Amino acid sequence: MILYYESATYLNISSNQNIGGLGWLALSQLIQKSSCLVGLDASNMPLLECPARTLSRALQFSRLTVLHLENCYLTGRPLFTLVSGLTFSPALQELYLASNGLNGSQDSMQLGDLVKYNCSLKVLDLRDNHISDTGLEDICEGLMVPNSGLRCLVLWNNQLTHQSMRHLAKALYCVKNLETLNLGKNALRNEGIQRLKDSLIINQSVQKLGLASTRLTCEGAVALAEFIAESRCIRRLDVRRNLLRAGGLMALSLALRINKSLIRVDLDRTPKEEKVSCNNA
Repeated sequence: MILYYESATYLNISSNQNIGGLGWLALSQLIQKSSCLVGLDASNMPLLECPARTLSRALQFSRLTVLHLENCYLTGRPLFTLVSGLTFSPALQELYLASNGLNGSQDSMQLGDLVKYNCSLKVLDLRDNHISDTGLEDICEGLMVPNSGLRCLVLWNNQLTHQSMRHLAKALYCVKNLETLNLGKNALRNEGIQRLKDSLIINQSVQKLGLASTRLTCEGAVALAEFIAESRCIRRLDVRRNLLRAGGLMALSLALRINKSLIRVDLDRTPKEEKVSCNNA
């Protein structure tokens, strides 16, 4: 019916747990043949290897620009099969793969290749996975390819630490298009921000930087302030749910007086209380 009338531009079939092989085959035919369909949400449905192979072939010839596959158990062989088709998808611009259990070994290699070879991809959302430090290195290698067009990378809650920030820093020296970088809910700590600071200053593309729940203290805020004072393109910064006290907030405030591009800083409504030491006589 959808293919006959050719009027649907966005299709949401998420959370239909009972769709089997024939259902995925029908959906793949629709994706391949429709001239109007540009968005698909098939989240919360198990996408096993056989359906992934069918969908992969269809994606090579589709006009889809937006694809949501959150919580589809896309790890291992199914992801490898799907990426083989996504790599050559000429229209795909936004890919959402949250909560798939993606790991930092084979899965991250596939994602790195996807970023490297799909020049049309602009948004890659990997929140709530297990990319880890080793996996981020693979993704950063894909980012450093000159023809990478990725503009938004979401790595929220992926078990990253300050160790992998050296790989991201190396990539930030090279990337020209990345505008949004979300590293929230990862234990980057002050060491991670220190490793990123110089590359963020040199990078002239990042406009939105998400650092919520990254265990920053005033020392990390001072490093961020140095970046803010030097940056000419940063427009939004999120540092909520960190351990910022008066000293860190003051450093950010002073940097804001110098910066001319930042228009929004997300902070906790209630600042952290200062530690008071009492000397007993």
